[in-house]
Amino acid sequence: VQLQASGGGLVQAGGSVRLSCAASGRTFSGRPMAWFRQAPGKEREFVSAITSNGGNTFYVDSVKGRFTISRDNAVNSVYLQMNSLKPEDTAVYFCASGRYWSAYEDRLSAPTNYDSWGQGTLVTVSS
Repeated sequence: VQLQASGGGLVQAGGSVRLSCAASGRTFSGRPMAWFRQAPGKEREFVSAITSNGGNTFYVDSVKGRFTISRDNAVNSVYLQMNSLKPEDTAVYFCASGRYWSAYEDRLSAPTNYDSWGQGTLVTVSS
């Protein structure tokens, strides 16, 4: 699967941004998808994931209630709607295609579970 993320930009605190990730390849609909982010000077951080059919989702505590992950298998795309943005949400956001879904956060959030990555899109939240 090849991934192309888009939708980032500059937004004021409290604002919203919707990220998109377009995938190519026949295996998209059969794989879980996730969003990670990497802030300047920090390690890549898991943000959210969604099962192959969109029936289950997972979020890290810091974005629960503010971010929503979704997917449309008909157009091979996954999305991240980000509301009530905070300056600490500033990061490069990456979409990733996963090998398997897990009910365990440590497995679901491990970068090693994901074998295809988009190039990243920068979201900057100003205070």
